[in-house]
Amino acid sequence: MFFVKRMKIAIASGKGGTGKTTLAVNLASFIVQENSDNRNVVLADLDVEEPNSGLFIKGQLKKSEVKYRMVPEWVENRCTFCKKCADVCNFNALAYIGVSVLIFPELCHSCYACSELCPENALPMKADRMGEMRYFLIDNGLHFVESRLDIGIEQAVPLIKQTHEFLDSEFSDDDIKIIDSPPGTSCPVIEAVKDADIVLLVTEPTPFGLNDLKLAVDTMKELDKRFAVVINRYGIGNDEVERFCEKNGIPVFGKIPQMHEAAKLYSNGKLLIDDIKEIRDEIGKISMNVKMIR
Repeated sequence: MFFVKRMKIAIASGKGGTGKTTLAVNLASFIVQENSDNRNVVLADLDVEEPNSGLFIKGQLKKSEVKYRMVPEWVENRCTFCKKCADVCNFNALAYIGVSVLIFPELCHSCYACSELCPENALPMKADRMGEMRYFLIDNGLHFVESRLDIGIEQAVPLIKQTHEFLDSEFSDDDIKIIDSPPGTSCPVIEAVKDADIVLLVTEPTPFGLNDLKLAVDTMKELDKRFAVVINRYGIGNDEVERFCEKNGIPVFGKIPQMHEAAKLYSNGKLLIDDIKEIRDEIGKISMNVKMIR
């Protein structure tokens, strides 16, 4: 199977529960199985608030790294209470209470403005743990990277950004990278898909699925990203998603059928492509459509 040079495929959705991870895991595993040109295939779960791709694939842990972000630390004996730091913070991560400065790390965006503009150097930046990244080699040859935010950490973007940096440093542009993105259309999604060559938007043929697909489509257009749609649980609803895509010139790369057997395999953490021919054929069609893009 031949893929164009530098292929980074992001799997996204307008909401959770549409089958985004199901597509990401099965597509990555299918490409590994059909890989004839010996390119590395990498699956990265960047849904860092609740990554679950690892439930469906098992392998050997190769690397584990604690990830940090930089936040300011107040040095009381240097501070003259000029309040420049609070004035320049756009995220209200600092507050003055009497003769004390309170720092709210969960609101800090690590922009360094308060630290750099403090005339007394009273706000040096320090490393603050935000989560962990793990890299596995799966038994079938798939490379798998998973990042997970620590409990209580609210900002996913810094961890997603650092995971992208690891992918770009550890793997070459010749490798095939598949990104399991967070659901929705907020900042973590934008960070996850911003460097993708194509985004596959997973939806389901229901009114809710169509509503959230429209939001995802608007986001991809705003980002000027190339994208296509994959309809999961095909057959359970109506044809409104297909009519919307046809009306707006959006390619539909695949239609994964609704099957009771698929639900049973999913609940047991099994790959669908290994046991259901109809789904394997559809994943193969999606893979072929991705391969054809230029």
